[in-house]
Amino acid sequence: MKKTILLTLSLLSFSLIKAQEQRTITTAVPFLSVSADARSAGMADIGVATSSDVFSQQWNPAKYAFAIDKQGFSVSYTPYLTGLANDISLGQATYYNKISDRSAFGASIRYFGFGDIELRQSAEQTNPPIVAPNEFAIDGSYSLKLSEKFSMAVGARFIRSNLKVAIDNNDATAASSFAIDVAGFYQSEEIAYNSFNGRWRAGFNFQNLGPKLSYDNDEISANFLPANLKFGTGFDFILDDYNKFGLNLELNKLLVPTPQNPDLNGDGTITSEERSKNLNDYRSIGWVPGIFKSFGDAPDGFKEELKEVIYSLGAEYSYQDAFAMRLGYHHENVSKSGLRYFSLGAGFKYTSVKVDVSYLFSASKIPNPLENTLRFSLTFNFGDKYEQY
Repeated sequence: MKKTILLTLSLLSFSLIKAQEQRTITTAVPFLSVSADARSAGMADIGVATSSDVFSQQWNPAKYAFAIDKQGFSVSYTPYLTGLANDISLGQATYYNKISDRSAFGASIRYFGFGDIELRQSAEQTNPPIVAPNEFAIDGSYSLKLSEKFSMAVGARFIRSNLKVAIDNNDATAASSFAIDVAGFYQSEEIAYNSFNGRWRAGFNFQNLGPKLSYDNDEISANFLPANLKFGTGFDFILDDYNKFGLNLELNKLLVPTPQNPDLNGDGTITSEERSKNLNDYRSIGWVPGIFKSFGDAPDGFKEELKEVIYSLGAEYSYQDAFAMRLGYHHENVSKSGLRYFSLGAGFKYTSVKVDVSYLFSASKIPNPLENTLRFSLTFNFGDKYEQY
């Protein structure tokens, strides 16, 4: 066994699943891209342009400026890779506070635990050492209305990844980095149509923009953070005082360079030298140039760039804001990760307490680590209420 092991369990995360073709974009700390809250998960991981809620910290903190409740707190729990283990999970706690009618701040902590892992030198070894690798992120954000219909927000995130295991007293220092988010959100006034009222929404979020993460303080061995651009739009059909139906569309693109063809001389044969040079050239790209390269570096041109855009569709029906039903569909091109899945969700609210649940089932042959998994979220809203124009 190697003296020092960098656990590769995180490669099982959905953003790192191997595609049928070899141009999947992989990143460090992919848990940052996993939907932790059951409301968004019930709509196939949509959240950048949905109505404001406590969970906006992960999707679009600019939505907090449009929150109706003065304060909110939530906890969420997501079992992970339940087909392989029963102690891998993602947990998140989120809090926001509206400072005034125009501004708010939010904060969250997200923890991804891989459970206990035995490090055995052989099957016969007794009392093997046990490690518990984990990753976490701590966020903060501030949002401000720039007009009655539009707000913007900035967020900051500290990331720590403790996956490196030391054997025989070798170094096991955790890796850390930081990232920022820049987001915007638009929400129209309630518009009267012939047989119903309606409200338009739109949002964007430049997310996880920050230095690459490395365990050895070596730029060549560092990995990109899952920087991405989310853009979404939605419309609420306000049928009457009790019934509301919302439709949402979200697009997502990683702001990470695309791996290039390792056949550098084009002779149809890939040597170990070519593969090594191709990998080193890719890893030597800085995170800032990488953001700009991500819009035009796909080997097959614009056609392949379009394949890197992920889209999701979601719908939500709510009755008196006390009961909600949700469904969604998520689609990724087969040449990238091939993940496609449907989701279902429900929400129940009593006074200031709300419970959300969601369920995911795959629509492709690519295994999904969240398949057949129930996700849970518990929300508490309290304080004064703000009028919604």
